[in-house]
Amino acid sequence: MRFSERVAIVTGGASGIGLATAKRLGAEGARVVIADIDAAQAATAVDAVKQAGAPDAWASTCNVGEEAQVAATVKGAIEQFRRFDILVNNAGLMVFKPLIELTQADWQRILNVDLLGAFFFTKQAFMHMPKGGAIVNVSSIHAIETEPLVTPYAAAKAALLSLTRSAALEGKPKGIRVNAILPGAIDTPMLWENPNVKSGQEKIDRADVGKPEEIAAVIAFLASDEASFVQGAALRVDGGRLDRL
Repeated sequence: MRFSERVAIVTGGASGIGLATAKRLGAEGARVVIADIDAAQAATAVDAVKQAGAPDAWASTCNVGEEAQVAATVKGAIEQFRRFDILVNNAGLMVFKPLIELTQADWQRILNVDLLGAFFFTKQAFMHMPKGGAIVNVSSIHAIETEPLVTPYAAAKAALLSLTRSAALEGKPKGIRVNAILPGAIDTPMLWENPNVKSGQEKIDRADVGKPEEIAAVIAFLASDEASFVQGAALRVDGGRLDRL
């Protein structure tokens, strides 16, 4: 199995893309840490990951926007499993407001989770990962093309691509690969609870909606040794939705 004897931390791992990724990595032999702000959901996710075939899994209640909690999660993972090989920065948050109504608090809330959370975990990874480690950042097609009412989210996801490039440069001498994926419309609550989708302002063709498991498969590839020559990449995974004019 591709991830036998490896330990993966998946942020926002209690649901959606995060849970699908945790299950995929676990099914391929990884011991998985579910880092999520929702303790109850994280505990349920641990059971699901084990049922998917993971040799072991552990939940850490973590607000990724708080650096101390991030450090505690990594410390706990290493105490629990003795190592830390794979990081999936998946935790994400959106707020839906016209730009003119956005406050500094709105911006800080989104940036803390969608950008700084990835930075805090990457910093820990650079401190503790052995050579051969891999980081996968979950950005979004909003980093390239976006819509009204999600300005901080789109900005944070674009900045995450820049963080990926910078971390890839600094990670290479350490033997750590850093890449990003840009999911499109994925069948998760975040998609269907989007006010733009509910109102019909954003048209969603069901044929353009992917499954969390399809994103998880790409993340697993980038985290694996099969992607050993992939560094600093930003891979769009949207079913070709942005190709149509």
